This record gives sequence, C-alpha cells and structure tokens, in this order.
Amino acid sequence: MWHELAIAFCLMLVIEGIIPFVSPGRWRKMLLVLDQIDDNTMRIIGLGSMLTGTILLLMIN
Repeated sequence: MWHELAIAFCLMLVIEGIIPFVSPGRWRKMLLVLDQIDDNTMRIIGLGSMLTGTILLLMIN
C-alpha cells in the first residue's frame, strides 16, 4: 500500500509541475486569481475536487 501511495504522490508532483514548466507566466496569473478567491469558495472547490477524485477511484476500481 505504501508503494502505491508513493507512486501516486510522485505522479501528482509530475502533473502539478507541468503547467509551471510549460507556461510560467500563465501559472503566475492563475495564482494571482486564486489569491482573490475567498476561503469558503476555496473550500468548496477543494471538496469538489476530493469528491471527484474519490468517485473516479471508485469507478476505476
């Protein structure tokens, strides 16, 4: 189980690094936009992301 979690973490780092590598200017603008979003909206986005990931994992398995 730890091996799979390590693989998932490494893949997450690779995927998260694609945008700043390919388009650092656009990534910086995106961060500035994220700075303007209030905490409740950010929590809702985070919850939606977690639920989507969980549902996709359940569908795959």
